[in-house]
Amino acid sequence: MIVLGIETSCDETAAAVVTEDRRILSNVVLSQIEDHRPFGGVVPEVAARAHLELVDGVVERAMRESGVGLDDLDAVAATGGPGLIGGVLVGVMTAQAIPTAPALPFLAAPHFAGHALTAGVNHDIAVPYLLPPVFGGHFPVATVVGVGPDGPHRGRETSWAIWAPGPPAPGPT
Repeated sequence: MIVLGIETSCDETAAAVVTEDRRILSNVVLSQIEDHRPFGGVVPEVAARAHLELVDGVVERAMRESGVGLDDLDAVAATGGPGLIGGVLVGVMTAQAIPTAPALPFLAAPHFAGHALTAGVNHDIAVPYLLPPVFGGHFPVATVVGVGPDGPHRGRETSWAIWAPGPPAPGPT
Protein backbone atom coordinates (compact mmCIF):
# COMPACT_ATOMS: atom_id res chain seq x y z
CA MET A 1 0.00 0.00 0.00
CA ILE A 2 1.25 3.49 -0.88
CA VAL A 3 -0.34 6.54 0.79
CA LEU A 4 0.04 10.25 0.17
CA GLY A 5 -0.35 12.15 3.46
CA ILE A 6 -1.01 15.89 3.78
CA GLU A 7 -0.50 17.93 6.99
CA THR A 8 -1.76 21.51 7.35
CA SER A 9 -3.04 21.70 10.91
CA CYS A 10 -0.88 24.59 12.13
CA ASP A 11 2.04 26.50 10.59
CA GLU A 12 3.79 23.96 8.39
CA THR A 13 2.56 22.75 5.03
CA ALA A 14 3.71 19.16 4.51
CA ALA A 15 3.16 16.14 2.29
CA ALA A 16 4.74 12.71 2.37
CA VAL A 17 4.44 9.47 0.46
CA VAL A 18 4.82 6.35 2.60
CA THR A 19 4.44 2.60 2.14
CA GLU A 20 2.75 0.08 4.40
CA ASP A 21 6.16 -1.27 5.41
CA ARG A 22 6.92 2.24 6.79
CA ARG A 23 9.29 3.35 4.05
CA ILE A 24 9.16 7.12 3.62
CA LEU A 25 9.47 7.71 -0.13
CA SER A 26 9.29 11.49 0.22
CA ASN A 27 8.75 14.05 2.96
CA VAL A 28 8.34 17.72 2.03
CA VAL A 29 7.83 20.32 4.76
CA LEU A 30 7.57 24.10 4.27
CA SER A 31 7.68 26.24 7.39
CA GLN A 32 5.76 29.48 7.91
CA ILE A 33 7.92 30.70 10.80
CA GLU A 34 8.99 33.85 8.96
CA ASP A 35 5.38 34.66 8.03
CA HIS A 36 4.34 34.61 11.70
CA ARG A 37 7.48 36.13 13.30
CA PRO A 38 6.21 39.75 13.10
CA PHE A 39 3.16 38.74 15.15
CA GLY A 40 5.03 36.85 17.88
CA GLY A 41 3.11 33.65 17.21
CA VAL A 42 0.94 31.76 14.77
CA VAL A 43 -1.92 33.78 13.26
CA PRO A 44 -4.60 31.31 12.08
CA GLU A 45 -5.75 33.37 9.07
CA VAL A 46 -2.18 33.95 7.90
CA ALA A 47 -1.48 30.22 8.28
CA ALA A 48 -4.60 29.20 6.31
CA ARG A 49 -3.78 31.57 3.45
CA ALA A 50 -0.19 30.31 3.30
CA HIS A 51 -1.39 26.69 3.21
CA LEU A 52 -3.72 27.57 0.34
CA GLU A 53 -0.81 29.09 -1.61
CA LEU A 54 1.67 26.29 -0.83
CA VAL A 55 -0.19 22.98 -0.63
CA ASP A 56 -0.41 22.19 -4.36
CA GLY A 57 3.32 22.72 -4.85
CA VAL A 58 4.19 20.72 -1.73
CA VAL A 59 2.03 17.79 -2.87
CA GLU A 60 3.45 17.96 -6.38
CA ARG A 61 7.02 17.97 -5.03
CA ALA A 62 6.32 15.06 -2.65
CA MET A 63 4.90 13.01 -5.51
CA ARG A 64 7.84 13.86 -7.78
CA GLU A 65 10.45 13.07 -5.10
CA SER A 66 8.72 9.78 -4.25
CA GLY A 67 8.98 8.52 -7.81
CA VAL A 68 5.37 7.32 -7.82
CA GLY A 69 2.40 8.63 -9.78
CA LEU A 70 -1.22 9.13 -8.77
CA ASP A 71 -2.07 5.76 -10.31
CA ASP A 72 0.38 4.10 -7.88
CA LEU A 73 -1.39 5.49 -4.78
CA ASP A 74 -3.75 3.31 -2.76
CA ALA A 75 -5.10 6.15 -0.60
CA VAL A 76 -4.76 9.83 0.26
CA ALA A 77 -4.77 10.97 3.90
CA ALA A 78 -4.84 14.34 5.64
CA THR A 79 -4.95 15.66 9.16
CA GLY A 80 -8.66 15.90 9.90
CA GLY A 81 -8.26 17.78 13.19
CA PRO A 82 -7.84 19.05 15.71
CA GLY A 83 -5.86 22.05 14.60
CA LEU A 84 -6.35 25.53 13.21
CA ILE A 85 -9.60 25.08 11.33
CA GLY A 86 -8.63 27.12 8.25
CA GLY A 87 -5.47 25.08 7.73
CA VAL A 88 -7.21 21.78 8.44
CA LEU A 89 -9.84 22.62 5.81
CA VAL A 90 -7.18 23.41 3.20
CA GLY A 91 -5.48 20.05 3.74
CA VAL A 92 -8.68 18.03 3.89
CA MET A 93 -10.19 19.66 0.79
CA THR A 94 -6.95 19.15 -1.14
CA ALA A 95 -6.73 15.52 -0.07
CA GLN A 96 -10.38 14.87 -0.91
CA ALA A 97 -9.94 16.36 -4.38
CA ILE A 98 -6.95 14.19 -5.31
CA PRO A 99 -8.69 10.79 -5.11
CA THR A 100 -11.68 11.82 -7.23
CA ALA A 101 -9.86 11.14 -10.48
CA PRO A 102 -8.40 7.67 -9.74
CA ALA A 103 -11.19 6.75 -7.24
CA LEU A 104 -8.87 6.39 -4.24
CA PRO A 105 -10.13 6.30 -0.65
CA PHE A 106 -9.68 9.43 1.47
CA LEU A 107 -8.49 8.93 5.06
CA ALA A 108 -8.93 11.67 7.68
CA ALA A 109 -6.24 11.23 10.32
CA PRO A 110 -6.50 12.84 13.75
CA HIS A 111 -3.69 15.31 14.37
CA PHE A 112 -2.47 13.65 17.57
CA ALA A 113 -2.43 10.23 15.88
CA GLY A 114 0.28 11.52 13.58
CA HIS A 115 2.40 12.57 16.53
CA ALA A 116 1.67 9.32 18.36
CA LEU A 117 2.57 7.00 15.51
CA THR A 118 5.60 8.88 14.21
CA ALA A 119 7.82 7.48 16.98
CA GLY A 120 6.92 3.92 16.05
CA VAL A 121 7.32 4.52 12.33
CA ASN A 122 10.62 6.40 12.48
CA HIS A 123 12.28 4.32 15.18
CA ASP A 124 10.64 0.88 14.87
CA ILE A 125 9.30 1.02 18.44
CA ALA A 126 6.88 -1.77 19.37
CA VAL A 127 3.63 -0.94 21.14
CA PRO A 128 2.86 -0.19 23.85
CA TYR A 129 5.11 2.83 24.29
CA LEU A 130 4.98 6.03 26.32
CA LEU A 131 4.68 9.21 24.29
CA PRO A 132 5.39 12.59 25.92
CA PRO A 133 4.75 14.99 23.00
CA VAL A 134 5.30 18.71 23.48
CA PHE A 135 3.56 20.81 20.84
CA GLY A 136 1.29 23.83 20.62
CA GLY A 137 1.33 24.48 24.36
CA HIS A 138 -0.26 21.09 25.06
CA PHE A 139 1.68 18.49 27.01
CA PRO A 140 -0.33 15.25 27.12
CA VAL A 141 1.40 12.09 28.24
CA ALA A 142 0.13 9.19 26.21
CA THR A 143 0.45 5.45 26.18
CA VAL A 144 0.19 4.25 22.60
CA VAL A 145 -1.08 0.68 22.64
CA GLY A 146 -1.78 -0.14 19.01
CA VAL A 147 -3.42 0.55 15.72
CA GLY A 148 -6.93 -0.75 15.16
CA PRO A 149 -8.81 -1.22 11.91
CA ASP A 150 -9.58 2.51 11.78
CA GLY A 151 -6.34 3.83 13.23
CA PRO A 152 -4.45 4.20 16.51
CA HIS A 153 -6.36 3.31 19.64
CA ARG A 154 -6.19 2.20 23.21
CA GLY A 155 -8.87 -0.47 22.89
CA ARG A 156 -11.80 1.30 24.53
CA GLU A 157 -13.97 4.17 23.23
CA THR A 158 -13.48 4.88 19.54
CA SER A 159 -10.57 3.60 17.51
CA TRP A 160 -9.17 7.14 17.32
CA ALA A 161 -8.65 7.46 21.09
CA ILE A 162 -4.94 6.89 21.40
CA TRP A 163 -3.87 8.17 24.78
CA ALA A 164 -4.55 7.12 28.30
CA PRO A 165 -3.27 8.75 31.49
CA GLY A 166 -1.10 6.21 33.25
CA PRO A 167 -1.08 2.60 32.10
CA PRO A 168 -2.92 1.48 28.96
CA ALA A 169 -6.66 1.17 29.30
CA PRO A 170 -8.07 -2.36 29.40
CA GLY A 171 -9.55 -3.80 26.24
CA PRO A 172 -13.28 -4.18 25.62
CA THR A 173 -15.18 -6.35 28.05
